[in-house]
Amino acid sequence: MPPIVLLMGPTASGKSALALALAEAFGGEIVSVDSAQVYRGMDVGTAKPDAATRANVPHHLIDVVDPTQSYSAARFAADARAAIADIRARGRLPVVAGGTMLYFRALTEGLSDLPAADPGVRAEIDAEAALRGWPALHAELARLDPATAARLAPTDSQRIQRALEVVRATGTPLSALQGRRSTAPLGDVVSLALVPGDRARLHEAIARRFDAMLAAGLVEELAALRGRFALRADLPSMRCVGYRQAWRFLDGEIARGELRATGIAATRQLAKRQFTWL
Repeated sequence: MPPIVLLMGPTASGKSALALALAEAFGGEIVSVDSAQVYRGMDVGTAKPDAATRANVPHHLIDVVDPTQSYSAARFAADARAAIADIRARGRLPVVAGGTMLYFRALTEGLSDLPAADPGVRAEIDAEAALRGWPALHAELARLDPATAARLAPTDSQRIQRALEVVRATGTPLSALQGRRSTAPLGDVVSLALVPGDRARLHEAIARRFDAMLAAGLVEELAALRGRFALRADLPSMRCVGYRQAWRFLDGEIARGELRATGIAATRQLAKRQFTWL
C-alpha cells in the first residue's frame, strides 16, 4: 500500500503548491486539511484550488457543507480516514495537506471524549455574556477550570463558552477530560512540515495573498453569500479569517483600509498559532 503523506505548515507557506507537486510527481490525490475550505461558496477567502487544478489532481474534503452548517474535527477525522482508504485502495498516494492543526491531531491521535454540544446550556451562557461580558465569564471559568482559563484570552468567546458548557453539563473541568484519546493507527506515514525561518518574508507573503483576495472579490463574495444563505456573524464559517473582517466592513463597522489592516493582522496571528502547534 502507498504511504500517507502528511503535509503541514502555516498559512501562506507554500503548502498547496508543494502538495500539488507531490501529487503530480507520485500519482497522488490531495485530502484538504482546512477548516474553511469545507464550506461551499467560500472560494476566494479560503484560497481554494480552481476548477482546472482540481480536474488535474483530485481533491477531497473541499465543499463539504454549506456555510450555515458546522463541521467538526471529529467529522473531519472520519471523513479523512474514509478518503485516505479510498485513495490507497486505488493504488494512489494520499497527500493530506493543510494548516488546521486540530484536524491533524484528530486524524493522528484521536479526540478527547467530550460531551456533545448542549444548545440549552449554550443559550444560557450567551445570555449571561450579553449581560456581563465575556471577561466576566472568563473569570468564572478561572474558578471552575483554572487550567483551561489560563490558556484562553478573556475575549475568546467560542472557547470560553465550550469550556463553561462542559463543566456545567458534566461537573468536570474540560482540562480533566482532555487528553483521553484513542484511535486506530494510520499505517505508514511520512510527515512533512513547512516552517519558514524568515518570518518577515512570510508576513510579506501573507499581505500579498490578502491583497490578492481583496482584488479577486472577497467582499463581493461575502455579500453574495449573505444574500444566498441565512448567515450570522457568529457562525463558524463567518468567524474564518478574512470573512470576519469583511463582515464588519459590509456592516459599516470598519473602513476599507481597516479591513485590509485587520485582515492581514488576523492572518499573521493565525500563522503564529500554527507555528505554536507545529
